Amino acid sequence: MTAQDEPRITMTNIAREAGVSVPTVSRVLNGRSDVAPETRERVEELLRRHGYRRRVNRAQDPAGLIDLVFNDLDSPWAVEIIRGVEDEGHAACVGTVVSAIHRRPAASRQWLRNVQARNTDGVVLVTSDVQSPLYAELRRLNVPMVVIDPAGVPGHQVPTIGAANWAGAVAATEHLISLGHRRIGFIAGPRTLVCSRTRLDGYRAALEDADLPVDPELIVQGDFYHESGFKGTAELLSLKQPPTAIFASSDQMALGGYEAVRQRGLRVPDDLSIIGFDDLPEVRWSAPPLTTVRQPLSEMGALAARTLLRLAGGERIESLRFELPTELVLRDSCGPVEP
Repeated sequence: MTAQDEPRITMTNIAREAGVSVPTVSRVLNGRSDVAPETRERVEELLRRHGYRRRVNRAQDPAGLIDLVFNDLDSPWAVEIIRGVEDEGHAACVGTVVSAIHRRPAASRQWLRNVQARNTDGVVLVTSDVQSPLYAELRRLNVPMVVIDPAGVPGHQVPTIGAANWAGAVAATEHLISLGHRRIGFIAGPRTLVCSRTRLDGYRAALEDADLPVDPELIVQGDFYHESGFKGTAELLSLKQPPTAIFASSDQMALGGYEAVRQRGLRVPDDLSIIGFDDLPEVRWSAPPLTTVRQPLSEMGALAARTLLRLAGGERIESLRFELPTELVLRDSCGPVEP
């Protein structure tokens, strides 16, 4: 017997087992405050245990609500994703609930309890491990999901949204090669993320296509945040033969690299060319303005929301992988190698 064949748990079943009235269960589901704490806890436990979902047909009973879930919200990258989801939701008269679970099991469990206690059309997960307990529980609850930039290779028919990371990394590396750079450092993002590994692959492919060696010494590990870009750039500049250019696989790491260059009394791009990835709004105001690869973050958020609402409405999705194009944005942080 599949989950779809099992008898559906109703509010009446929950009320009977909890020893309360159906209206009391309804008040708990709607987050009302006029329920005794011990009663609320008992009812919520039963809702969790039975995987209770209020609606049978999403297309006929839309919730008008999207849950957008990040591991962390301390990045302008997240703001751009939120903007896209919000814009699409507003156009569809759908609200957005933004949550951060901080990679902590307790926070994930609390968030799941909140989802079970309210109506939602579905969940957009950002940089999430789709094999995690969180993902498995959402599957059990039959909640539609879309993943932006997944960690690991998703399965189980979950649509994913991303950018053309490989092509973007190739374009960035080829631009540096065209300026005469032959020793090009690379600061990688988190190993767990598919987008990080794909950008590293693009960097390697461009070097190999230009008959340049892929030197492991020139590849350092980062985490997409400023400090790792600072440390990675400092490490690369400390080499016996430092690079003449660095491709940081996020804008924040590229800006961290700016500070490492400044503290050594050097200048970008006179002494070191730096290129980033994302095209966050603030990088056009950096000194100098950052050359970078634009990934359409707002558009990725909007597409994720649009895809999720189609799933919630019972539509069939024509593809499980959506990849939006990237674009090399030339500014002033890269220059030719001095003879």
